[in-house]
Amino acid sequence: MGRGVCWVVLLGVMVGAGSGVRIVINTWPVTNSTKAAWDTLLNNGSAVDAVVSGCSQCEAEQCRGTVGPNGSPDEEGETTLDAMIMDGSTMDVGAVGCLRRVKTAIAVARAVMDHTDHTLMVGDLATKFALEMGFSETNLTGNRSLSKWKAWLAKHCQPNFRQDVTPDPRQSCGPYTPKTQTMGDPEEQDSPGNDIQSAFAHNIGEDNHDTIGMIVIDQSGRISAGTSTNGLTYKIPGRVGDSPIMGAGSYAMNGAGGAAATGNGDVMMRFLPSFNAVSQMQAGVDPTTALQKAMAPIIKFYPSFHGAMIAVNMDGKYGAVCHGYTNWTFCVADDSSPEVQLHFIDCKSSMTGVNSANADTYQAKLLLIIFISSFVF
Repeated sequence: MGRGVCWVVLLGVMVGAGSGVRIVINTWPVTNSTKAAWDTLLNNGSAVDAVVSGCSQCEAEQCRGTVGPNGSPDEEGETTLDAMIMDGSTMDVGAVGCLRRVKTAIAVARAVMDHTDHTLMVGDLATKFALEMGFSETNLTGNRSLSKWKAWLAKHCQPNFRQDVTPDPRQSCGPYTPKTQTMGDPEEQDSPGNDIQSAFAHNIGEDNHDTIGMIVIDQSGRISAGTSTNGLTYKIPGRVGDSPIMGAGSYAMNGAGGAAATGNGDVMMRFLPSFNAVSQMQAGVDPTTALQKAMAPIIKFYPSFHGAMIAVNMDGKYGAVCHGYTNWTFCVADDSSPEVQLHFIDCKSSMTGVNSANADTYQAKLLLIIFISSFVF
């Protein structure tokens, strides 16, 4: 990961207690993105500036193949982008979904926020808007995404996200048409919920979908949250996930805090977990408990889904939870530990562990772990 990265390994749930002055926290082990956002704060940039800088860094590096161009091809081999930015001090939001042929999605989302009265723009007309704003048009397909798509075609388009269509999507590529069902025929009336559940369990994993979600509090106490992704690999063309949906992919509100999510967006967006977590913190709940409460109904209805969340309150205390993975990693930089820290959490423990209100206890344990890690690593 390079210099300037501190490794923190925790066996159970990890919760944090930052300085409450300035903080950057983001999903996944993408430390360069954290550093880009933190450097923006050090240069007196705003929280919104920092989120755009951090997510832009991830887009430029094509983080994990799931952010920016040259990744996550859809059924037709095209890469499209989703992103959003939210200013928690004004509640202004800009977002783009299914953005085509423009590689700087988070910057286009900010242009929606700064230069329109709208919140969300999609598809080719979002591209048209981006070109009007001075962004460049380019092919988002690259050698990596094209090779992945060709390999998928060779495997008879497996996996895919079709159901109740013909030909059988579990064996064949399309084009597809709706399956004709006979009323009252039990063999033709499978439960849609069960089909969706099994499809999610089979087709969704850590390697075919990621979102960088980032939350920043700046030196003026303003909070911002944002996301960027190229979505679900082999998605049906036109699909938009949770990342550009405010309250689902991320959410921020001054006086309460911010939250961001990553994982199976088709499931998570149905529960608005980021909005839920921020609402919990607004009511005085600590970040980890807020995340546990936000994640619980998703697990109840979709126990096999994969996802993770981060949150931070206005005091700089932060937490994280995850489900469906064995463990999960996120990054933090703040005034108490300006070097980027990688935090590892055990997903089973994260939903039942201690809450982040225990700031003093946590801080002592964290310092001990950092001290030990400096010798081990």
